[in-house]
Amino acid sequence: MVVLIREICNAIINQCRNYIDGPKVFEAIKNEDPTDAHQKLTLALDVCSKFKDAYFDYKAKSKNQWKITTNALFVRLDAFSERCVDIMHLTGTIQQFNKLQKIEIGNTKGQAMSMSLQQIHVEFGKTVDEFTTVKYDIMNIEKREFDDDFFNFRKSIRELERRLASVLTQSFDDCDTIIGKFKLLDSFEGLLNRPIIQDELERKHVTLLELFKQDLKETQQIFQEGKVLVERVDERSPISSNMPPIAGALNWTRGLFERCNDSMERLSNLSATIQEREEFKDVQKLYNSLCKNLKEFED
Repeated sequence: MVVLIREICNAIINQCRNYIDGPKVFEAIKNEDPTDAHQKLTLALDVCSKFKDAYFDYKAKSKNQWKITTNALFVRLDAFSERCVDIMHLTGTIQQFNKLQKIEIGNTKGQAMSMSLQQIHVEFGKTVDEFTTVKYDIMNIEKREFDDDFFNFRKSIRELERRLASVLTQSFDDCDTIIGKFKLLDSFEGLLNRPIIQDELERKHVTLLELFKQDLKETQQIFQEGKVLVERVDERSPISSNMPPIAGALNWTRGLFERCNDSMERLSNLSATIQEREEFKDVQKLYNSLCKNLKEFED
């Protein structure tokens, strides 16, 4: 039975390599379509996982529980799965860093920061080109030199990540408003989840929370002052001149709510760690209180 399972594992590996091998991965990268290779690797990994799941399902149903050491069965399949994961890391990294081509940073330091991004992208391209010139099939698990080559690739990427994190934090500090900071982060979407950049960004969470807290207080003051004018039907009220009183008041409060809600959603989705901070809980209380007041006034 051990021989049978191993033979099936070898057949699965061979079939996966027929579907997506090293040259096909490199061709997709060269054609600037790493997404296609990434999807095929995901499918190959899923096939390997499904076979192991099926084995363990039937093992659980057997009367004698098939007393066979798992490592004896799946050593090559596990090694192939790990290789797929490594190469998916490669294609995923390429997808993320390719976004640097389209990022343009504004504000006072925008031109210098944008040039730094383009330089990082150029050096990233050279790193990828260097990796894709290897003379062996990277999907062949017998080729152990892959480990050294992939280690060197990741080492180079970590250095580029540090430089990218530096550009991001400098640009972040250069933005004056919370909306500007969020738009900057939107530009780097996909890259923000990379560990080095994420660690650097977490240091800016307090700044975002403080800015949002100030914005909530400002919105609260605008609401309290405007509410009095609306109730008095004062000509200085914040209602648009081309709108009737009730519809105008509803439109005004809806605008205030969306101003707060947009920032709150962005903060909540930024990372799980920001929600654990005491500063976030304080801001959340202020936000809930303001939303409650706006809702009561709307009703």
